Amino acid sequence: MAACCAAMGGGAWAQGGEAESPPNSAAQTPDPFVPTVSQLVVTATRVPEPVDQVPADISVVTGADLRERDSHTLASALALAAGVEAPAGGDAGPSSAVPAFWGLHEFDAFLLVVDGVPWGGAFNPMITTLDMNDVDRIEVLKGSAPVMFGATSFVGVVQELHYPAGQAANQADIAYGAYGSARGDASFVLPQIGDYKQSLAVDGESVGYADPRERVSDGKALYRGELDWGVNKLTIDADVTIVRDVPPSPVIRQGDALTSLTPVNANFNPANAGIDQNEYHVALGYERPTPLGDWSSLVSIAHSDITDIRAFLHPDLSGAADSQNQDRHIDDDYVDTHLTHHFGGDTTLIVGADLLYGLGKQTTLNGNSGYTVPLNGSVLPPPTSQIPVNEIGKVDDRRVFAGQYAQLDWKPSDRWDLVAGVRLNETYEHKVSSDYTTPPAQLLAQTASLNVVRPTETVGVSYQAWTSGADELVLYADYRYAFKPAALDFGPDYTPTVLQPEAAHSYEAGIKGALDDGRLTYQAEAFRLDFANLVVPTPSGALANAAGERLLGVDMDAQWAVTRNLSLTGNVAWHNATFTNYLFVDPGSGLGVQVAGNELPLSPHVLASMGLVYAPPQGLNGSVTVSYVGRQYLDEENTAPVQAYATLAATLGYDFGRYAIALEGDNLTNARPPVAASEFGSESFYLLNARMVWIRFSRKL
Repeated sequence: MAACCAAMGGGAWAQGGEAESPPNSAAQTPDPFVPTVSQLVVTATRVPEPVDQVPADISVVTGADLRERDSHTLASALALAAGVEAPAGGDAGPSSAVPAFWGLHEFDAFLLVVDGVPWGGAFNPMITTLDMNDVDRIEVLKGSAPVMFGATSFVGVVQELHYPAGQAANQADIAYGAYGSARGDASFVLPQIGDYKQSLAVDGESVGYADPRERVSDGKALYRGELDWGVNKLTIDADVTIVRDVPPSPVIRQGDALTSLTPVNANFNPANAGIDQNEYHVALGYERPTPLGDWSSLVSIAHSDITDIRAFLHPDLSGAADSQNQDRHIDDDYVDTHLTHHFGGDTTLIVGADLLYGLGKQTTLNGNSGYTVPLNGSVLPPPTSQIPVNEIGKVDDRRVFAGQYAQLDWKPSDRWDLVAGVRLNETYEHKVSSDYTTPPAQLLAQTASLNVVRPTETVGVSYQAWTSGADELVLYADYRYAFKPAALDFGPDYTPTVLQPEAAHSYEAGIKGALDDGRLTYQAEAFRLDFANLVVPTPSGALANAAGERLLGVDMDAQWAVTRNLSLTGNVAWHNATFTNYLFVDPGSGLGVQVAGNELPLSPHVLASMGLVYAPPQGLNGSVTVSYVGRQYLDEENTAPVQAYATLAATLGYDFGRYAIALEGDNLTNARPPVAASEFGSESFYLLNARMVWIRFSRKL
């Protein structure tokens, strides 16, 4: 199980779940022979809790593991988490990814959290501004978000935790790769000023792809500060992210397969295509003990400016394309305050309130059938400045997710742990949309609002059935009810209505534990999730509520510390994600087709991966990761199958002590299957990135 698998040091932990160590300390590689079943996690409970006691499926990927496998993307970071996919790309651009949990391949169905802050707020996970530099660990929680995070996810939570102020990975890297790629990063501790600790992490990259026009150029700086002021603790995070993506073109499905009329790496976007984003973020935290318990508060403010220019071929493969030139501004604000009270040593009560506020404004200038190009990709399309605009769309969407919550963690004995939480959610959305088209001139405008007040709850229990030294067997089960307001995809289409919120009931039961003095850790779970009102893309590219879906499956994983320097990780998952009731409109005939019982698109039955890491303190080192994705379908009617495929990633390097060099490769099998569906281009799919090779030089600071 990745939850108990990635080795982490034991140590003491601060309230926010970050490792405590002496000031100006460097990050230390944990000893893999230290038993890991009792490592502390915070995503499910907010307070540090041993992972083996939490009645849920939780995976942990350590920063050491990320650096050993040279993981710079979410796809690579989650490659060894059971039952999880996160292929790079999608509608948000090549800097993004489309994670899938429990067989549900939906961009916004999971919650992304960075250092306790919902990343993307009340809109969509902001994966484009996520990076893997100076990461202490990543926690992956299967199922809906805990009551402390509200109406934000159904199938998973991914929380990235950086080293706290005064600590850092203390390493600098420079790498050169195929297609004229280069990247560099550094993280280090800044001088301590009295009781004020601080650290800084910076990175940048320019990455090319097999499509000569596709590119990612971005940079990020993260500053962390912490002041111990008597019994109080003040923290500040400030970061700036600049993203400059040139997106690829998705490939259109024709009948039961992707078309062969367009070359794999052809790009039909306008000459000035790009997804440019500037994000500015600051978060302030305050903690202090009180007679009623430990009081913690967090305020986060983020603003993004995005320019999105691209085009999509018509599904009839006539060569005609619809262009879009979007100007988007997003505000994401988050406030949380909660009190943690401990009753003796066996009961913890968390009571709090939070608020997610999102404001999204967008203007889109569309050139419908703006240009026609040959399907062989031999002609560079014109820039949008030369494409006639025949549609102007505007949207102003204001969203507020507020709530009051309470969660009780009761340990009646050393073997039992009961966690129960309840939340009252108050969600509000107000959307103003307009659409002006010509010729003939026509103006449409509509205002829509939706208020929902609804409780959600969770209850889970774990029982340590057997223990012997560092070895144990823990049984657990949980039930969760969650709902989530429908996402806004910021597409080019006029979609004035506010969709109904999605809702889901989920059930889990599983085992976790350790053998061989804690060196062999394992986890297995069975789950069922029943959906209502799942938001799906229609053949026109707009979004709609489907009636019902059911996710069933089993996830299993384990890790074995073979020797002090050699570890082996493996996992396998069986998923069965199907529609229970959905009247789908066939894009060819235009007729409604009941697809109940059919599999959800891009939802394979079988997922598996295996990783081998050899990481001595000095000398030769390396890693191998093999991933398998089973057969799946591209369409709701299950007439367009995608055959199973496998990918291979590997590193081979030499550590000289303070300096190191490594040769690294991703997707060495060069598999190019479709991995993400476009919500903007009808029947269009993004492909897995082609083979990539890097040479990396690193220095410990």
